[in-house]
Amino acid sequence: MWRGVRRGFTLLAENNQLDFFPILGVLKYYNKSKLKSDFRAAVNVALLTFPQGMAYALIAGIPIQYGVFGAAIASILGPIFSGSRYITLGPTNATAVLFFSSFLAIGGTALAKVVMMPLLLFMVGVIMIVGAYLRVANLIQYISRSVISGYITGAAILIIANQLKSVLGFEIEGAFTFYHVCRQTLASLPLIHWPSVIISIITVIVYFYLLRKFKKLPTVAITLLIMGVIAIVINYLIQSPLFAHIDLPSLSMLNSINASNWVFSPPDFNFEWISQLASLALAISFIAILEGASIGKSLAARSGDHLDTNQEMLSIGVANLCCGFLSGMPASGSLTRSTLNFMCGAATRCSNIITGIFCIIGVFSFGPFISYIPKASLAIVVIIIGASLINRHTIQVVMKATRSDAIVFITTFIGTLLFRLDTAIYFGVGISILLFLRKAAIPELIEYTFTNEGHLTQLENKTRTNPEISIVHIEGELFFGAVELFRDQMRRIVEDPNLKIVVLKMRNAHHLDATSVLELEELTIYMKDLNRHLLLSETRKDVIRVLKNSGLLNIIGRQNIFPDITQNPTLSTARALKRAQKLLGDKKAKISIYADKSKLAKIDPM
Repeated sequence: MWRGVRRGFTLLAENNQLDFFPILGVLKYYNKSKLKSDFRAAVNVALLTFPQGMAYALIAGIPIQYGVFGAAIASILGPIFSGSRYITLGPTNATAVLFFSSFLAIGGTALAKVVMMPLLLFMVGVIMIVGAYLRVANLIQYISRSVISGYITGAAILIIANQLKSVLGFEIEGAFTFYHVCRQTLASLPLIHWPSVIISIITVIVYFYLLRKFKKLPTVAITLLIMGVIAIVINYLIQSPLFAHIDLPSLSMLNSINASNWVFSPPDFNFEWISQLASLALAISFIAILEGASIGKSLAARSGDHLDTNQEMLSIGVANLCCGFLSGMPASGSLTRSTLNFMCGAATRCSNIITGIFCIIGVFSFGPFISYIPKASLAIVVIIIGASLINRHTIQVVMKATRSDAIVFITTFIGTLLFRLDTAIYFGVGISILLFLRKAAIPELIEYTFTNEGHLTQLENKTRTNPEISIVHIEGELFFGAVELFRDQMRRIVEDPNLKIVVLKMRNAHHLDATSVLELEELTIYMKDLNRHLLLSETRKDVIRVLKNSGLLNIIGRQNIFPDITQNPTLSTARALKRAQKLLGDKKAKISIYADKSKLAKIDPM
């Protein structure tokens, strides 16, 4: 029966390049080494998932167990349909805030949220699964890296700001933007709880000591365990006769979880509710795929991997659908947990499944003991992870590459600080669409080779005369809307095992921006790792200016970039080929190219 179901789903997805059970391919080559890496990462992520799930449930205005249940469900079921190891699913700040603010507009009470939530999650799941089948997620490529960088940076700062109240030992309510969080935090400074500040400082010291001395150990897990013991001692001292004359509250601890509250919760298909929730379901679907794709692409780029956003959209959709039936809450790709999972060396997406299993074990076995972990210690861990999301290099490139990229980044970033996260992302998306409409085009990449007579001609049968050198002519726009196609085509060329050098003819490559610069940087680094070389010929002055401003000129190497010479159009490429011949060393490969209409410049072997 199972094989028949899988075959039916596979046939359904054949024409759409979706895999409904990609986890089977991972399990086929799973081994002890991968399990060890996944297990270590899962321990750290699970200990962060528990309190974060509760915190996001409180933000959403629902009982705390819904956050933990939702995190466990999404962590286990999402990876079965996911195509990568880079996205850890579960409740997030963006979806929780969006859920809360939308229900304020609807006027629903806490009970109404719990009753209507299964239907909402069912609608979100259906929207995302259908969207993945229709490959709607491909539209995400038209949202530039400047928007994503602005959103991630702003969300990271909001995460940090939200944790300061726990570090300082007081509570603030009703603050859902960075501006309101800061205002209420400053107003509450006279209420600072000094034992919470002290244990926060101790947590920082313990965390970084363990991180420096014992890198292979689960740093977060051990830190929270140690701080739980220290918190018990501090609370004992506060309540002891030694401090009886001081009116000092004990440390604030996390709440325990009762596993008996986990029940089957089928949606009630009320047509009036469906009309009320339709807009919210669409908004959560959009935010979830954008949030998941943002962090997933960012982490995948660090490893030189490709992220199929439609496959991830299917994964997130299934996770939300199942959360609707099993007492969960809206799920998306978590910035902090995804980053922690990556930093801890997760080898496959099975680490997220193990994380979910740990969450279930924790709910039934260790739920009451969660109350021994101080909120301040958890807040410090979240702040450290949130700070790691701020990529200074990417921000520098985005701000210096072009003026439009800088405007998009600043607008999105400021929007995350002043408004709700969903509003801020809409600002960034709107500007990206305007930029796309202004500069939209698809680059045409033509690979060239040489004829027996030494003429440069378009490659027809994919067989190079010189298999070690590829000459690629870029024709058209090379900005964020087209850079994904450029990357995929270049990867196919670069992965040729015989290839040593790629010469990019850049004369007709227009509108380079931060996204294309970052892709060229990643391509250069990727080729260097493969002991291959990237050369740029026919490079116009405006392209060289962008490369210089972004710092990519130094990464590629000034000696590997050849300016365009309008008086002699092919001389630049001829010089690039001479450089290629030099890099090949003793390799014998005669290359000829027309330098102008009347002369044939021949480049003999060095």
